[in-house]
Amino acid sequence: MHTDPEKVARLDEYLAGTDCEAVWFARPSNFAWLTGASNVVDREARVGVAAAGYDGFFHVLTSNNEAPRFRNEVLDDVPVETFPWYEQSLAEAIAERSSTPFEADFEVPDAERVAATRLRTPLTEPDIERYRALGHEAAIVLEDVCRTVERSDSERSVAARLEEELSTRGIDTPVLLVGGEERAPNYRHFPPTEAEIGGYALVSITAQRDGLHASATRTIALDPPDWLATRHEAAMQVEAAAIAATQRLAEEGGTASDVFRAMQDAYAAVGHPDEWARHHQGGATGFAGREWKATPDGDAAIEAPMAYAWNPTVQGAKSEDTVLIDDGLETLTATGDWPTHEIDVDDETIVRHDLGP
Repeated sequence: MHTDPEKVARLDEYLAGTDCEAVWFARPSNFAWLTGASNVVDREARVGVAAAGYDGFFHVLTSNNEAPRFRNEVLDDVPVETFPWYEQSLAEAIAERSSTPFEADFEVPDAERVAATRLRTPLTEPDIERYRALGHEAAIVLEDVCRTVERSDSERSVAARLEEELSTRGIDTPVLLVGGEERAPNYRHFPPTEAEIGGYALVSITAQRDGLHASATRTIALDPPDWLATRHEAAMQVEAAAIAATQRLAEEGGTASDVFRAMQDAYAAVGHPDEWARHHQGGATGFAGREWKATPDGDAAIEAPMAYAWNPTVQGAKSEDTVLIDDGLETLTATGDWPTHEIDVDDETIVRHDLGP
């Protein structure tokens, strides 16, 4: 388990401010935030098979059939408490054993709901180091696979190669979209089908490891339509405007709606004033694919250190990476091996990923 002093301090402050004696986390993103480990067995389940609790000390509670694996392979320095799988649910076991009053991140008898997103943000330094590794590795795989794509490949075959290569690195893909020439211009999300790639494709991933999420899109231009370069340029301009606004507002103070307005202005400037209404524009990321998504009235604070993934689209084109805003700007999903384009925004040069490979 990753014992992070900053997270301990946040938990202590939270307990003091809410008059709770304990908090419990069983949703996979929150369990990973606290422990650096996974409690997932069934990927369709919203709650994992173990809960991590804090009451001044760390505890992990799971059923007797899961406990040996958590003790031997998952956690080596945290007590693992058990209950018979045939007698209680995880929620019932927490309710029976927890100090009271307590909060949990899922439905537990007599428990209020913990404000998990508030605790997860901003990122801590150990989170950032793991994020750098995840973003770089995910981008390497994404770009390597994109370079192998041929016109006759099906969207599903490209997705399968991506999923396999990411899996060998311990990276899951909660989002994996491949849209070829036939489908990418018609939809904003394109789960892969048997359709052929054709002249171009958009390939988007959200990669997850240790609970952290990194999103990126690459555009494969084999024999692209005439309009693609212009629309991709427009999407890059909007993403660059969003990144520049995020960096500025992290220093000056601002909210998600402020970034959203900067994106609306950028869409208008590139001749696509209504495109923002046709797809969500992204937002902060970390221990969820999006910790929040920006909206015209979104009041989430722009803070640092924090990761952001903005994903503007212009019919058939998309520009997306995960960036870290800290003392400066760092693109986490960059390798240096894909074509890039420099965009000047507010006296700053923002580098975005161009058509490739």
